[in-house]
Amino acid sequence: MDMWISRHLVVIWLHLLYPSEALPRYSNGFFYQDVMNGNGNGEIFYSGVRLYVESPSPSVAAVQGSNVTLPCHYRYEPEIKTPRRTRVKWFRVTANDGSREEDVMVAIGARHRSYGGYQGRVRLRRDAPGDASLIINSLNVDDTGFYRCEVIDGLEDESVTVELEFRGVVFPYHSPRGRYQLNFHEAKQACEEQGATLATFDQLFVAWQEGLDWCNVGWLADGTAQYPVSNPRAACGGSDLAPGLRSYGPRHQHLDRFDAFCFTSSLRGAVYFLEQPLKVNFTEAQQACLHDGSQIAKVGQLYAAWRFLGLDRCDAGWLADGSVRYPITSGRQNCGPREPGVRTFGYPPRHQKHGVYCYKSHW
Repeated sequence: MDMWISRHLVVIWLHLLYPSEALPRYSNGFFYQDVMNGNGNGEIFYSGVRLYVESPSPSVAAVQGSNVTLPCHYRYEPEIKTPRRTRVKWFRVTANDGSREEDVMVAIGARHRSYGGYQGRVRLRRDAPGDASLIINSLNVDDTGFYRCEVIDGLEDESVTVELEFRGVVFPYHSPRGRYQLNFHEAKQACEEQGATLATFDQLFVAWQEGLDWCNVGWLADGTAQYPVSNPRAACGGSDLAPGLRSYGPRHQHLDRFDAFCFTSSLRGAVYFLEQPLKVNFTEAQQACLHDGSQIAKVGQLYAAWRFLGLDRCDAGWLADGSVRYPITSGRQNCGPREPGVRTFGYPPRHQKHGVYCYKSHW
């Protein structure tokens, strides 16, 4: 009875305080008041502290196999002095229109839970009050995309989106059998065998912006066939066309055959030219790397070493696919064109003598 009387005294007091307005509602420290707008529709009038969720970096670039932090911070205005019990949840957006999401992790206070392939690989940074940044360890190729950081405090629900991209290099690749020998599935497998993946349109576009100019059509991850042209010319679609990506559009993934554009972002070890007194054939090259405690390098590994570690060597060497290549970061005489890049001699007969590039996972 006393509790009933006390509650009604509070209601009477609120009616005296707000004689002509709807009563305010209180939930988890936030005050709300129902009012009517000019159209006769109910709206929520907010009075109290407000929650803000922000990210200083809408996009973060990382290398496959590394660790990355996706920044997310939340704050209140006006600033509060007493910590609140908030829930932080991270999602990965799995549809281009944002209609589907995959749970990554959820945290309430010191307790957290991760999901699916993120189990054991993710945690919140929590370096300071309001820090909800997500740390992802051992990045793999499926981790790229858009992530949404959501913070919930009572009725307040705010979020921000951060894009995770791989910093890498795109390289054209064709079969040892010759040009335009790969259907889509064979192209995908060929890239994977060279420590890479089929490039996406965005990755090829960035490579084109950085100067990639290639006149042979290659598969991309979306099943289209395209090629980048920086210097328009008759042999590359016509000299009267503007620079850009030339597209053949979606193609039949089993019947149509092209080359491939591969993307690599991974180099957990080191690539090096094996110093030895004599040049070797392909079989001897494989054995020489094994004898040195390593293995013959893949094409993707050589490109990654050239791009990320500045590997510069004017000596042609065997690679795992039977091709002979060498990386140049500083153009000079007798080393081919002056532009940086990975030079190739194609796939010479395997009895020929060359050097060899080896890869050691723990240098």
